[in-house]
Amino acid sequence: MLNQRDMREPNTIPVKEFAVVKRSVVVDGHKTSVSLEDAFWTSLREIATRRRVSLSMQIASIDQHRKTSNLSSAIRLFVLDYFRSRTVSAMYIGEKRTSPSLAPTMHD
Repeated sequence: MLNQRDMREPNTIPVKEFAVVKRSVVVDGHKTSVSLEDAFWTSLREIATRRRVSLSMQIASIDQHRKTSNLSSAIRLFVLDYFRSRTVSAMYIGEKRTSPSLAPTMHD
């Protein structure tokens, strides 16, 4: 007889990534709290590291340029846009390498 543990999908994503984590941050000198899923906190830290800025500086930049009233939503959209644009850039680079016009042609 199977129990609940045996019925789980073998390759499920850990629940931790979906847990909403509330953190206090200082943005332009004032303290505020931001609630994000752990995966977004991890991605935001990665972006800040790649840009060589502190997490607080990255959040302040997002806050300054956001088009929504909710900072948490603005951060999620920023992270999504960041990785989406990197993916699109990588696709275009890949297309240029494999473009038929750049591939060697066979002549008789």
